[in-house]
This record gives sequence, structure tokens and C-alpha cells, in this order.
Amino acid sequence: MMNGIQQTVTHSLDMNEQTLRDYFTKTPDLIYCHLFIGEPKKRALLIYLNTLVDKNSINNNIIDPLLFETKQIHTIADIQLPIGSKSYTTKWEHVIQRVFQGETALFLDGDDHVLLLDTQGWPQRAIAEPQIESSLKGSHQGFIETCEKNIALIRRYLPHQQLKIEETTVGRRGHTPVALLYLEDVAHPEVLQELKDRIEQVDVDTIVNTGELMQYIEDNPFSPFPQFLLTERPDAAVSNLLQGRIVIVVDRSPSVMIGPMTFITFFQTVDDYSTRWMIASFLRLLRLLAFFMAIFLPSAYIAALSFHYEIIPLNLLLTVGESRERVPLPPILEAILMELALEMLREAGLRLPAPIGQTVGIVGGVVIGQAAVEAGIVSNIMVVIVSLTAIASFIIPNPDMSESIRLLRFPMMIAASLFGLVGMVIGFMLIIGHLISLESLGTPAGSPFAPTRLRDWKDTLLRFPLWMMRTRPLSARPTQLTRQKKFRK
Repeated sequence: MMNGIQQTVTHSLDMNEQTLRDYFTKTPDLIYCHLFIGEPKKRALLIYLNTLVDKNSINNNIIDPLLFETKQIHTIADIQLPIGSKSYTTKWEHVIQRVFQGETALFLDGDDHVLLLDTQGWPQRAIAEPQIESSLKGSHQGFIETCEKNIALIRRYLPHQQLKIEETTVGRRGHTPVALLYLEDVAHPEVLQELKDRIEQVDVDTIVNTGELMQYIEDNPFSPFPQFLLTERPDAAVSNLLQGRIVIVVDRSPSVMIGPMTFITFFQTVDDYSTRWMIASFLRLLRLLAFFMAIFLPSAYIAALSFHYEIIPLNLLLTVGESRERVPLPPILEAILMELALEMLREAGLRLPAPIGQTVGIVGGVVIGQAAVEAGIVSNIMVVIVSLTAIASFIIPNPDMSESIRLLRFPMMIAASLFGLVGMVIGFMLIIGHLISLESLGTPAGSPFAPTRLRDWKDTLLRFPLWMMRTRPLSARPTQLTRQKKFRK
């Protein structure tokens, strides 16, 4: 028995209908359509969820052909309908699961087989430009909340027979469809098997979005750094597929997950490969500088004022002392107060409607900063430090990495207030040690620096010309290294 009903469909149409009505209680959107088909007439039952199907497809491709059927129908296999995908089953579990996925079930009196027809047509939005990962020269198409459409976007970029798709479901209640996309001749089989094993071990009610699945399968759940890349750009997903990585598409989520990833890949964008290599290299170095500024600039200010004021030039020291003359708070409280105010403004700007959010972010920052300085709560220098830190965190292209950096800023400020520059050095060493030990699907996150792989340095801090990057990165563990032939002298 399954939830009080029998496991298999019976030959009696009345018993099958009663089973459905016992199971689907308080389900007003479930439609029961009784039909008489064939010659002589034979009873049939069509059921579907009105909110998840394409009604035009049901009327034109199922009901109309059945009503005008003139041949004799012995079994349900004799029914031929002009519809794309169909399958047969005798198990109630399959019937109920498919109906909840937007398919239509056809029962025939005297037959214990059920014909399942693909009539999915739930509400969905049109393909639009990505909201978070904007691009100047890249594609302006982004993923949406439908798995099939997202796979179609990837296939448009990569129409090749080696692009393989393996489907599964996650969740006991939601049965969320999950698809694994990879290049069979490039992706490493051990990495693929490890990823499939982790997904199969997830035993939850359902998965609402990709971020939830990422937290269940990542290597180190206690790390502040992301170990999988979430992207809403099809071109970024295809670029990683070509490098030998695996793309995980979760239905009902507008972003896909990519692994295995390394730390340096979170500072790369699609535009890096669309611009000249010198400009792309400069931008990558700028992002790396922003990474250090976002973490260490407030802590360096605290350490310099609390312990090492002798390293500050005399003229600057006099200016800092003058600006802090009326400030009663120590540097650590001053910094934490301003950083928390900045984080609150950032969150308020995200939660409010776009026009209001921009106004709150800009006007609120200016008004609060100026008012705090005039009231003597913080100094002018602290406002400058916080502003530079905020700008540096905005430069990081990946939102997950940017949030991790914002979090690490606070323990670094506490370490600097307790031990000065020594605390900053210890904090930096802990971060580097953690990154070296971190893994993504068994791949070192510190690659290609730790372990050292000189061949991959062509696409890390600097981006060499594209015609010089003839091999795939070893950090992706590809089974086929050659990416392009040598064609330029």
C-alpha cells in the first residue's frame, strides 16, 4: 500500500477513479474528464492538474482525436495521439508523480495500463537578461526557472554529441528534477561519479533552489568560501563545460551550479575572454587588489591607530588626529559601527523596490555618514575607509565570494584591535592555510598555486592571449587536455 492506496492500477475504471478521488482530496484543480472512445464505445478517463498543463494541447491533441476515434480500441496501446512524448505504467506511484509534474494520465476501462502524456504548461517567465551577472560584450540571455529551457540555452552554445545529460530527482515530497551536464570525452569519470553519489545521498523533503543543493553536497560546509560556482549566464556555463567541469541544472531555479571550482575562478568573468588580454589582465589584478582591500583595509586602519601609529607619515598622522579629536569611541568600535551601518544600508537597498532601494543606498549613505561625522561619532578618515572597502567588495564579480569577503572583514578587525599587525598577519596566514586545504569535489581549491601547476598560470592572475592557451586547466581534471591546435606563429 502507498499512503493508503494500492500499488498498481486495476482493470476497473470505477475502482481506479475511486482510488484517485481518495488520494487527491481537497485538490480542486484536478480535472476528471470522462470520455467514450472507439467503435463500439469504450469508457475512458482523462485526469490532469488544471494549473500545470497546456489546455490547448489537451483539447487539440488529446480530447479532439479521442472523440473522433472510429476504430475499435482493445487496449490502451491501440490509442494513437499526435503528442510529443508518452509512456505507459501500471504503478500508482508513477502516475501520481507524473500528474504533479504537469502530465496527463489516460485510463481505459478493462486495461490496467495508464498512458502518460506530456502536456506540461505551467506559468513561466520569458528569457531575459541576467540581473546580477551583467556583461558588456557577452550574451544578454539568462537562465530561467524551467530546467528544459535552461538545457536548451546550453545546447544552443554547444550543439555536440559529446554533451551528455543525466537526470535524477531530489526530495521525497517535491521530487525536484536535477540534470547533470558534461562533455563525456572531457569530464573526469571519478569527479562525475563523486557528484552523482553526493546528490543521491541527499534525503530531504524538497530542494527549492540551487543554493540549497550546493550546501548539501559541498566538501567543507564550515568554510566561509564557496566551493561551487552559481551562475545565471549560459555562456559562462558553457565555458566551464569546455574546460572539463560539470554543470548541475536544478528545476525551478534561475541559476546553475558548476564544479569542481578553484579559488581563482571566482575572480574571472565572461568579459575577460571578450576583451584584449592586456585589459583583461589589468582587471583581474584590480579584482585581486580589491580582495585584499575589502578584507584588510579596516583592520589596517585599526592596527595603525591602536598599535603602530609610528608607521603613519607625520602630516597624515596630524590630519588623522585632528579628525579624531571629537570622537569618543576607540577605532575598533568606530569601524564596527560604520561597517554594520553599511551592511544594513546594503540589505535595505536589496529588499526594497529598485527605485527606492537606489535612493536609500545613496542618500542614506551620504546623510548618515555626514551626520555621524558632525555628531562626533566617527571620523572623516573612517568614512573614507568604509567607502573604499565597500567599493572594493563591489568589484568582486561573484556574489558568493563577495559575501564571504564581507564576513571575513569582521574577525580581521577584531584580530587587529587585539594584536595589531601581528594579528593581521596571523589572520592572513589562517586564510591562506584554509584555502590550501579546501577542496571542491576532491579538487584542491588553491590550484594552480597550491599545488603548483605552471601550465595553468596562463589563465589566473593574468590572462594570456587566447591563442596561447592551448590546453584545458588541470584544476578541472579534464581527461582530454588539448583545447585548440597551434595555428599562430
